[in-house]
Amino acid sequence: MELSFAHEQSQRALKQRNLLAIACLVLAILCFALVTMASSRDREVILQPVIPKQMAISSSGVSRDYLEAVTRDAAQLALNRSPETLQYWMDSILEITAPEARGPLKSKLMGILQEQQGSQVTQFVTIDWIRVDPEALTSEVGGVLHTVVASRDVRRENKVFKFAWKYEGLSLKLRGFGVVVKKDKDKDNADD
Repeated sequence: MELSFAHEQSQRALKQRNLLAIACLVLAILCFALVTMASSRDREVILQPVIPKQMAISSSGVSRDYLEAVTRDAAQLALNRSPETLQYWMDSILEITAPEARGPLKSKLMGILQEQQGSQVTQFVTIDWIRVDPEALTSEVGGVLHTVVASRDVRRENKVFKFAWKYEGLSLKLRGFGVVVKKDKDKDNADD
């Protein structure tokens, strides 16, 4: 009786040991597979070397800092152009534009492209200030717009540009932009 009891105990211990060994082997294979997948997985890091603070994108809305950074970059892209880079300029603006606004904007940009192609007119802006409204998804950029013909700075104008944005999901897209035209104060006072 003792012999059969001892045999039964040893068989039970062997089964437990074998099950534990199989479980350890399965876990080791699973760990190896996970390490292999993690090391070969594509990673994407967004580098923002000119932004002084860390930003996060949320589906709840656009942060003031993010809208300001995107506005600054869009203003530099849209307001700096030369005859040598007109095609790149137009394509880059259209890439950040919302799909429903691409058609009308492309026709306006094509007009500028045809007008300036082959000329020696270059424009660039020096930004003085940026105001953003994350709730209305609009932003304004104020600065000096320089017009250069050949190598001569022929015009410097203080201008304000307004940018309208669309935020869907986690994507911020340009709806349109243009010069803000200030009303003549004398005319406004005469109407009162």
